[in-house]
Amino acid sequence: MNLKQLATVWTGLSFRARLEPAKDGNVPVIQMRDLAENNGLDVRNLLTIRLDGVSKHHFVQRKDLIFQSRGKTNTTMIIDTEPDRAIVVAPLLGIRVTSEKVLPEYLCWFINQPPSRAFLHSRATGTAVTTIGKSVLEDLEVILPDIGTQKRIAEIAALSDREQRLMRDLAAQKKRLADGVAMQLAKGYARTPANGYDKK
Repeated sequence: MNLKQLATVWTGLSFRARLEPAKDGNVPVIQMRDLAENNGLDVRNLLTIRLDGVSKHHFVQRKDLIFQSRGKTNTTMIIDTEPDRAIVVAPLLGIRVTSEKVLPEYLCWFINQPPSRAFLHSRATGTAVTTIGKSVLEDLEVILPDIGTQKRIAEIAALSDREQRLMRDLAAQKKRLADGVAMQLAKGYARTPANGYDKK
């Protein structure tokens, strides 16, 4: 089935000026910078602005998907925590599952797969910066196993993502440790006018 038969897709709100945090802000906003591939979407640390008169249908819900329509990565993230009146900012697209035939977690995984990305990229517009339009995303053909299989696929994908995050965290910790040891070795030497670098 095409994605438009399974979910509603909407375009994020557009703003003419750069968004700045407001002390009296009442609306958190989800921007492109909040989508880091493989790191998940954390709605707890969003920029908050002052925006009145926002219709209810603009606010995202738990299990909504956020699609990065501009750029090379076109990452799709799922909101797995309860958002607090957050909205999506253009050029991001929001996706809300409306059919019982697909799980949001599975749909998120499916859109992120190479065949899906290849289809979307083949219909992207632009040269230096490509953009995938709402109608292109809606036309994506989604393979639909039974719900039980979808759930297993989503669980496997979640475990794989968690493993990748742990490996990146471990690599970062190892680098910090190595840099610390190297710095201590460097500090063990002092520069003198006569001898250059002499060990203390």
